[in-house]
Amino acid sequence: MNEKIYKTMSGTGVSSLIVGIIVLVTGVTAGVMMIVNGARLIRGKSEILL
Repeated sequence: MNEKIYKTMSGTGVSSLIVGIIVLVTGVTAGVMMIVNGARLIRGKSEILL
């Protein structure tokens, strides 16, 4: 009985860790994309003003 509980808890912990890593990578990727697009926008505005 106890062994089944430990296996379930272990599986839950591993899946939570995987989901956390995926969310972290997605967030970092989205942040980098926003910075790059913002830099392009600012560069485009400064070229128009010159």
